[in-house]
Amino acid sequence: MYKNIDLFTQALGIEEPWKLDKIDFNKDDGRLDIYISHKRGSKFPCPECGKKSPIHDTKERTWRHLNFFQYRAYIHAKMPRTKCKDHGVLQVKAPWAEPGSGFTMLFEAFIMQLATAMTVNEIAELVGEHDTRLWRILNRYVEEARAEEDYSSTDKIGIDETSSKKGHNYITIFVDLDKSKIIYITEGKDASTVDSFALDLKLHNGDPKNIKKICCDMSPAFIKGTADNFSQAKVTFDKFHVMKAVNKAVDQVRRNEQSDNKELKKTRYIWLKNKNNLTKKQKEKLKSLSEMNLKTLRAYNLKLSLQEFWNIEDLTTAASYLQKWYLWAIRSQLEP
Repeated sequence: MYKNIDLFTQALGIEEPWKLDKIDFNKDDGRLDIYISHKRGSKFPCPECGKKSPIHDTKERTWRHLNFFQYRAYIHAKMPRTKCKDHGVLQVKAPWAEPGSGFTMLFEAFIMQLATAMTVNEIAELVGEHDTRLWRILNRYVEEARAEEDYSSTDKIGIDETSSKKGHNYITIFVDLDKSKIIYITEGKDASTVDSFALDLKLHNGDPKNIKKICCDMSPAFIKGTADNFSQAKVTFDKFHVMKAVNKAVDQVRRNEQSDNKELKKTRYIWLKNKNNLTKKQKEKLKSLSEMNLKTLRAYNLKLSLQEFWNIEDLTTAASYLQKWYLWAIRSQLEP
């Protein structure tokens, strides 16, 4: 037993005035319980001034620790309150856990590591804890980390929205494009999300006037929020959302035209996919349709032409190309 006590004392880093009293292992219950106390007459540093002070009283506390092999491990300790002459009765901090937490710091570090690759629900199932308890761990560490963030040099921002379920629970994400780092997330996808980010930027030494470039989709809400908070910034619409809008327009042209031309039925993906991704059958169908005077074909060619724009590296050439493409698109008189 004493060898086990010594082993766990060293493994857990227990130092005076703390001492490990006993270890209970219950294979049937699948758990290991470790009991820690302190020597009689021990004094602890006052949490306020650090002066060695006598114990006022104690209270039993329990923390979930890292598993002992496949068995759950728990640390139990009689946590003292000190009675300092200058600062009165104060709670001593456990060296193995954060104040108010029901988990040891090592267990919390394990959870934070898992969170980089798993959802909280998946982690909760893996470790056998309710997800709300794990969310408290994540929220605390995220808040502590964000409190140290400095956005004074941030000048290029990316904005995008996503949802956990189709059409529901939208969140908006703000990214420092130079660092490829998410710096802010908020619920919703309206203009107020940009207002909220601008405020958070200021709280972390950032200045909305320093933002030179913003990349986002063509959402009217984001455009408004950007104009209201970052009026001096140049706005770029990202390729993904631009081509998504173009594909949507091409598909609408096809839908409008197929009511008069049955050849267009079941051809949706021919027009939406890149040429290189078409199957042999789809390529043959496209070749056949190309011999017809179709509005859909004209819309499709506009799409292919715009795709080439993204490959132009010279700014002057790109601007000229885009202007010519715009005039072509206007003159095509295609709806929408």
